[in-house]
Amino acid sequence: MPETSSSVTQPSITQPPITVPPATAAEVRQAAEALKSAIDAHLRAVESRVDELDPAVLEAFDALAAAAEDYDELLYAVHDEVTPFEVMADPQPDYNGPDEVEALSVFIRRDYLVADPDALAAAARTAAEGVDPETATPRSALLDIFDSYDADEIAYRAEELGLQPGDSTMWVVAADPEGVVGWHDDPFSDVDAELVLYRDDVIDEEVDEDEEEEDDEEELETEETLLS
Repeated sequence: MPETSSSVTQPSITQPPITVPPATAAEVRQAAEALKSAIDAHLRAVESRVDELDPAVLEAFDALAAAAEDYDELLYAVHDEVTPFEVMADPQPDYNGPDEVEALSVFIRRDYLVADPDALAAAARTAAEGVDPETATPRSALLDIFDSYDADEIAYRAEELGLQPGDSTMWVVAADPEGVVGWHDDPFSDVDAELVLYRDDVIDEEVDEDEEEEDDEEELETEETLLS
């Protein structure tokens, strides 16, 4: 009699995408109360501060900034409304590198959400041969996508590929000529902020046309400052 295998291959099961429930009005109210408490705590820390760099004040400031950001995001998600608050980012350090730049490094980061796993699987089937959409996972589809397209094309076709672009940033940094020869075991090690020649941050925010024009002018001024 022919030998029979005792093991049975189970069909692979595609896990459904994880869905995040929408924010609720109760969460907005809770965030508002947390913001009020953070304001009170910050005021108490300021009133009893010992010196300019009092750790209690710095900690209360960070907590207040986080509470304000949480409230702003929830308020927009539930009520389509924004606040007038804006937490100032840390100022960029002045450029302290050479004027006669002999070499440079470009650091780029782009963030994405997998918005449509079905579209991602379909795009992987188009890009690569032998992809079974019934068994493909987001991980395997992403491997096929990044194996078939370069990073710029993926950024350009993100929506078509089932990806939702998030924030991105690009840093152009003055480098040591000897350091750009050959391969690096740790290519994304810490960047010296004082050697940044140019920086372009793209933040995913809803703005009206007037604000967009003002942002373009401010971005141009920032680029001119970094290059001066």
